[in-house]
Amino acid sequence: MGVRKAMGELDSLCGGLPPELCEQLVTEQQEIKIRLEKRRFGKEVTIIDGLNEKEVNLKKLASDLKRRLATGGTAKDGRIELQGDHRDRVKEILIEMGFPEENITVIE
Repeated sequence: MGVRKAMGELDSLCGGLPPELCEQLVTEQQEIKIRLEKRRFGKEVTIIDGLNEKEVNLKKLASDLKRRLATGGTAKDGRIELQGDHRDRVKEILIEMGFPEENITVIE
């Protein structure tokens, strides 16, 4: 039932558009923020926030980012956390994946 509900929400958002166009529309509406947090013992963590969990599979996206950056991390609480400072590279990868550059903000 959860899949049908999500599909129903996408249908209402896209108004009968083909799935490819609907997916593109959804990615263009995301306001993504990438920032760095310092944790215990001076560890740095890259935080990717602002992705809509209903429209983007955070676990799959986190897995792809971890693989491409050769780092550890997790997807939890509606955000992705990656070990280390990967702000600039994450932005490049997200743009390659189809997220519009103007919707991605890197906080210094």
